[in-house]
Amino acid sequence: MTTPHEPTEPPRARRVPVIAITGHLGAGKTTMLNHLLRAPGARLGVVVNDFGGINVDATLVSGQIDEAAAISGGCLCCLPDAGGLDDALERLSHPRLRLDAILIEASGVAEPGALARVIRFSGAERVRPGGIVEVLDAHEHFRTVDTHSEPPARYAAASLVVIGKTDLLADHERTDTLARIRERVRLRNPSVHLVEARKGRIDPSLVFDTASTEDPVDELPLARLLREDAGRHDHPHAEAVSVALTSPVPPGALVDLLEDPPTGAYRVKGRVRVRGAKGERGFLVNVVGASVHVEPLAEAPEVGELVAIGMHLDASEAHARLRAIADAPDGRPDPVGLRRLRRHRRLSE
Repeated sequence: MTTPHEPTEPPRARRVPVIAITGHLGAGKTTMLNHLLRAPGARLGVVVNDFGGINVDATLVSGQIDEAAAISGGCLCCLPDAGGLDDALERLSHPRLRLDAILIEASGVAEPGALARVIRFSGAERVRPGGIVEVLDAHEHFRTVDTHSEPPARYAAASLVVIGKTDLLADHERTDTLARIRERVRLRNPSVHLVEARKGRIDPSLVFDTASTEDPVDELPLARLLREDAGRHDHPHAEAVSVALTSPVPPGALVDLLEDPPTGAYRVKGRVRVRGAKGERGFLVNVVGASVHVEPLAEAPEVGELVAIGMHLDASEAHARLRAIADAPDGRPDPVGLRRLRRHRRLSE
């Protein structure tokens, strides 16, 4: 095992995001999971089912995953009291592992909405929801999943929809089929982010933070060798805009940004310092799709930051809005804005 990077915050102030990868049987979930495991520097925990075949790349498991947990008994969301999943999340979120994220590859029969609720109300105290990634098979979708007049309810739970196997579509039907999939998804979930991907190759920054752009020097280079074999830059890159925060930020303006992110932003994250009646406070903020998570920091950062990430990010708008937060005069304490920020903290707990 590698000696991990030092965390910027104490373990108690940092909860590990849990990302569920859902989709119909054969949609390409395992292929995408294996691609994500190739991310350099990422320290990942993985939870898989024993329901059906599991084909997570054994080389990646031994070389890149810090710990894996297998859960038997069928669909994760149907486990009695979610005990098996809670136990796995509790173990994988232990501070000694210092994981960047925990990935759940759900069974093909799992309902994304039910799984999202299980994660949201998990008894594991050191985790937070990190999004539901629904993987669609463009070639078989209208024969296997979207087969009725109403769009499937599973669309509603997704924060990110990955449309895969587009290369299997005939040239004459590709444009119309993809447009129809997008229309059907948005009928159920108008604000969801959609991205097309070949062989599960999406930018990992849409799903989790990586510890660095390179693998740790003392880790077995198995994932690096696999990346080189597949092609290092084998996915479209998401765009990111960031600003440094050298002063306290107005909590009201910050909440406005979190609740209404810049156009095309799938994730917004950062460490911020705000002024309260009893002094300055620090918070860790994370937006994934439509979900806002706020956690208190043990100490307010001397210099914080805000980052917006998205495949179709309007970089000019994002920079202007983040810059406006950074340059806004903090003035006197804003109790209304602070209450709004704390409300999101309570919802995150």
